[in-house]
Amino acid sequence: MRRTAANRNHESGPGPDRTSALAQYRRRAGAYDAELALFEPIRRTAVEQLGLQHGDTVLDVGCGTGLSFALMRQGVGSKGKIVGIEQSPEMIAEAHARIEQNHLGKIMLVNSPVETARIRVKADAALFHFTHDILLQPDAVANVFKHLKPGARVVASGLKWAGAWATPVNFLVWMAARYSTTSLQGLQEPWSGLAEQLGPMKVGMMWADGIYIASGRAPAARDRRRLVVAS
Repeated sequence: MRRTAANRNHESGPGPDRTSALAQYRRRAGAYDAELALFEPIRRTAVEQLGLQHGDTVLDVGCGTGLSFALMRQGVGSKGKIVGIEQSPEMIAEAHARIEQNHLGKIMLVNSPVETARIRVKADAALFHFTHDILLQPDAVANVFKHLKPGARVVASGLKWAGAWATPVNFLVWMAARYSTTSLQGLQEPWSGLAEQLGPMKVGMMWADGIYIASGRAPAARDRRRLVVAS
């Protein structure tokens, strides 16, 4: 029997812990950009899959230090809007500094957990880049989708368990996940938290199946649809 998204999200221990996450990113904020340098090609591919157009409004969910902002600005142009949502004050401070130092224009930053974020726009696109804890929280995902236009483009990317055969890959995934998330739930199909909100999704694998990039569009009606994984 196929496992449901809810069942998958309850595998591998307890769920996300906000207190632990805040402490983790308080420690990492200053070195965060250097730590993620190896993963930047994945970020670029994920942002490209958003298909941003000049004048679009895009949500950067769990924006961290704003490493996606420059790529997004290239896509939406000077008249487009970027909204970064991040619960860590230390990471938001780094994002503010990035905006000023790189002359990225006006970017709205929301310092809040995603589930309670006050998002004051309707967006054409949303990015969830390495935001595993957020994807595990239905209230957070639902709050984002309340602020997407019908047909809005959604891309999620991050770590995932590879097949049982890939012990070295899974060891690296485990090491990275323990360092960057507070829960190992749902790493079999991390995109499953989007399944009840999106229409059909395309899911691609990278790095020996230890990284995924999933994309789809917000449906016009908020009906539930079965997740379709396209090769």
